Amino acid sequence: MLDNIQNGYCIDIAKGRGEAANPEDGLQAHTCYSPSGEVLVDQAFDPDQFADGVLFMPQFDVCMQALSTEVGASAELAACDGSEAQSWVFSGEGTISPASAPEMCLTLTGETRTGRSDQNQMIAMTLQACSDEKAAYQTWSNRAAE
Repeated sequence: MLDNIQNGYCIDIAKGRGEAANPEDGLQAHTCYSPSGEVLVDQAFDPDQFADGVLFMPQFDVCMQALSTEVGASAELAACDGSEAQSWVFSGEGTISPASAPEMCLTLTGETRTGRSDQNQMIAMTLQACSDEKAAYQTWSNRAAE
């Protein structure tokens, strides 16, 4: 739950909601919710591709990639190209790390901000060194719906 009042944070397209989201607007961590009972498409990755190291958003035909593997680097969405930047280590439960830098973890960073209401919370994500101290901010899981 961290500082969130709902069901934790999900990786989310930064602007727009559902099918109206634009992958070019970047990524953020956003309050997890499923008003329709289904995971919203702007928070949905294909779990069948996790084993292949791909974080693929089928609705938008894009993959998550690391801009670099340095501390503080962010992730973005881009056309899937099979590049090293788009290769991740994630089993569906645990940390999300670039395959080329498994010591780095996708981490919630910065201050939480609110959107349309206090229940609508957002926070940035960057790569940080994986550590036990930051585990609560570096542990992810796949969810099907609420």
